Amino acid sequence: MQELKQLTRRKLLAASVAAAGAAAGAAAVSAPFVSRAAASEPLRVGTFGGYFQDSFDKYIYPDFTKDTGIRVESVGESTSEDWLVRLETAARAGEAPADVSMLAQVPRLKGQNRKLWAPLDEAAIPNAKNLPDHFVHRYGDGAISGIGAVSWYITLVTNTHTYPQAPESWKALWDPANKGRIGLLALVSNSFLLEITAAAWFGGSTILDTEEGIVQVMGKLAELKPNVRRWYRDEGQFQRALETGEIPMGQHYHDVTWLAAAAGKPVRSTFPVEGGVLDSGSWSVSRASKRVDEAQVFIDYMCRPSIQSKLSRQVGTAPTLQRELTDLTDEEFGAVASDIPPILPRYDIYDARGDWLNRKWSALITG
Repeated sequence: MQELKQLTRRKLLAASVAAAGAAAGAAAVSAPFVSRAAASEPLRVGTFGGYFQDSFDKYIYPDFTKDTGIRVESVGESTSEDWLVRLETAARAGEAPADVSMLAQVPRLKGQNRKLWAPLDEAAIPNAKNLPDHFVHRYGDGAISGIGAVSWYITLVTNTHTYPQAPESWKALWDPANKGRIGLLALVSNSFLLEITAAAWFGGSTILDTEEGIVQVMGKLAELKPNVRRWYRDEGQFQRALETGEIPMGQHYHDVTWLAAAAGKPVRSTFPVEGGVLDSGSWSVSRASKRVDEAQVFIDYMCRPSIQSKLSRQVGTAPTLQRELTDLTDEEFGAVASDIPPILPRYDIYDARGDWLNRKWSALITG
């Protein structure tokens, strides 16, 4: 168990979207040939709007251009599937609103199923070897369809006045002593409570392979309903309730809670023994893009350990590569991540069974 302390990146991101080491230094860009004609136009890079976009504009794009000579046009996008629809509609007309986009995993997977992403040349992205397999997404033939861009954790959070001793396991959510004390994310697709329940009580997410197994997991999850004070959608509202002790336990974003604790708020983020939930966004390139070569240079640059370390320091995201490849200090790493193996979301079930899951979730859990 690792206790850590908050970052308002999540709060800022939510608001903005709603409104619209040594090894690192040694990593070099292996750039393919980029034609002079192509280089005359900027590479359009889409990131989640608001705080993410502002941070990339300030900390990433200027140095990328200085290093590679490739200019960037920054494009703000939504974290919802609206951006996927826009990309797909534009691709039918042979156009790309952005050449490379940062995508949440369910939209990325839907786009992969529709062959929306250009297959990437693995040889042109040598730094992709720094990433674990779960951050390298592939088509059935093995071609790369997406590469991990940024990641973040959902952890078990508590008010330190109410809970002087931190809980060690996600099983604390089921403890009868916590009746009426807990706040949980309201949606099946963003809470990852199915995966949390499976990890805590069923030995892992294999049970989620079938609808029968999912219903069994939901049955166990339903047992904690008396403990839930609020199924929340407003992250800021839950954060305030956690800080005041109105809702002294729940699940929340590690970086947000860590930054609040660092600012003196009576809150903590705990990585349970089963692990925190590691959510992420990935880079994919529109099949309609005329700048796949430059996009691959950009993705390779973003896979550098030095750039992932910079993102952790400046943007508050967890590195998408092994800790030992970064030059993050223990404090810097602890602010965004953990060495405890994570719970990985089962994005595939939200893609394949989305409507069914929403109906079951409403009937058995939040209804």
